[in-house]
Amino acid sequence: MSDYKNIIGKTIKLVSSNLDNTQAEGQIWYNSTDGKFRDVIVSEAWSSGGNMINTRAYHASAGSVTSGLVFGGSGVSTYPNPITLTEEYNGSGFAAGGAMNVALAGLNGSGTQTAALAFGGFKPPSNTTADNTEEYNGSSWTAGGALGTGRFFLASGKSATQTAGLAFGGNPGYKTNTEEYDGSSWTAGGALNQGRNQFDGAGTQTAGLAIGGQHSPPFRQLTDVEEYDGSSWTSVTGIPTATEDNSASGLQTAALNYGGSAPSATANSFVYNGSTWASTPSMANARQNGAGTGTGSSSALATGGGPPSNGRQITEEYNKSANVITASAWASGGNMTEAKSNVADGGTVTAAVAGAGQKNNPDSTPTASNEYDGTSWTAGNAVPAGYSSVTGATGTQTALITGGKGSGDTGTFEYDGTNWTAGGALGTGRYQGKNLGTQTAAVYCGGRVSPPTLNNVEEYNGSSWTAGTGMPIAIRNSGGYGIQTAGTVVSGFQGPSSPPVSPASSASRGVLGFDYDGTNWTTGTSSLIGGQGGGAAGTQTVAIFMAGENPSISAGSSINTSQRYDGTSYTTDAALARTRATNFGITSSRTAAVGNAAAVFGGTDPAATPNDTAATEEYSVGTTALNIKVISTS
Repeated sequence: MSDYKNIIGKTIKLVSSNLDNTQAEGQIWYNSTDGKFRDVIVSEAWSSGGNMINTRAYHASAGSVTSGLVFGGSGVSTYPNPITLTEEYNGSGFAAGGAMNVALAGLNGSGTQTAALAFGGFKPPSNTTADNTEEYNGSSWTAGGALGTGRFFLASGKSATQTAGLAFGGNPGYKTNTEEYDGSSWTAGGALNQGRNQFDGAGTQTAGLAIGGQHSPPFRQLTDVEEYDGSSWTSVTGIPTATEDNSASGLQTAALNYGGSAPSATANSFVYNGSTWASTPSMANARQNGAGTGTGSSSALATGGGPPSNGRQITEEYNKSANVITASAWASGGNMTEAKSNVADGGTVTAAVAGAGQKNNPDSTPTASNEYDGTSWTAGNAVPAGYSSVTGATGTQTALITGGKGSGDTGTFEYDGTNWTAGGALGTGRYQGKNLGTQTAAVYCGGRVSPPTLNNVEEYNGSSWTAGTGMPIAIRNSGGYGIQTAGTVVSGFQGPSSPPVSPASSASRGVLGFDYDGTNWTTGTSSLIGGQGGGAAGTQTVAIFMAGENPSISAGSSINTSQRYDGTSYTTDAALARTRATNFGITSSRTAAVGNAAAVFGGTDPAATPNDTAATEEYSVGTTALNIKVISTS
């Protein structure tokens, strides 16, 4: 009888610790330390990725799970609303890319993050059917040759290159047209057997795949699948469930189809091996009119889609791998002893303090402080005065409260872990500013008196405040992180009055960032999503930031997306479970680099009644580890 080595081609290894790389897949080993046989097995699952910067549906995508691209689509407010916005994905979050030259929705695309192709759709004015083609080089879009037949809700060979593209089907009507792109112009290819629109495809110019869609009369959602050989289409095995508005990616012999309408938004996911379809784990979020990309059937990136018709920011990754992939996430922690917003925050995830604040906006100004041990909150001693709209700064559970609810508030209070005592008075009384640094080396930036917003800066030495260099523009309700000699203020309400001083893309709240070296301010990196009343923690090289309130973005979508900063740029990260604003607390702390953990607490949650919340959420960074299993010897 054949033994294990003859069958598998490997011996059973004797080791003192588990194997630690993907070469271990299919290998059985005996761990002499714990006395167990082990193996690595392949698993498959969808997991959450970092939110997109922008809400969108009816958009297009290209690239891979670790180097993806999304572009165009229907944006915020109501459908349809074609946009030019592009975003780049790095495997965990999104950063802004170059804008398209023409706003397009209902388009499709292919290629890679640095060599992408976009084509078709509809465009302003009046949602005209588009024949536009654009090419992306990793930073900017340029016009390419026009489609022979303008159309929207068409499909693409998703793995086709920028110089060998494939477009087929679409609307108006239920087109059978196929076109091939050579890097400069489109030419006619073989016609689909089944005319269709609102569907997606996979494969390349010479090995394409058309999946699902809709047709009429009579109106019906399709299971129909066809394969393209570079000249003609052949009907093959259909998908298990009739679906339109679906997303697809991969190759003709290794494809994935996910989401869509069947007949309403679905989380279904199916894999194709070139002859048959099989179910894979479903997505966490049912969606239609989203976009998908990926290079095969082992990984995919699904973005956006509805409902609602203008889309969402949510992203999911599919991975079939010997690794177990755990995405970065925010999870519920213990509730504070009372719900409040406008809190002063300090400490670390396992030793945090939340001081003063505002309760049931704006009914009262609680004096109680709360302390967190990483699991639960306990009530601490009261702040001497009922301050709200305050800010805190420390790297430990000793804290500092500055400013308060009122134009003339100059109060400062210091916390020693047990009691609050009065510190030196601010030179200029104000509230809604931002404190950075520690209890003995803090800097208080901006804020407001009623009504102006200020650019004033003051520095604290542990006993008194002195004037520092003013910020380039007036800011209140900003995010901030770092220390007195290396601090950053970002986003917030920017400008002495409405409208704020900020780029037009930030809508009603600013995105600008400014860095402080203890003497001078310089323009820093702008955040991806503007807002006010947000929170931040970390240093100038590693930080995490939540923008806060931005009424111009529908459904409060700006206030549950976290942004990670690496010293150069922001990328989106895991979404908070709840929306919150109005100066909620955050700690990791502000003076230490955000590594694997952070916590947010309090603030105003538009979905809560009353709006102020006591909820805490804790952040954990994503991990990747081999899927090692014990082999039973019984």
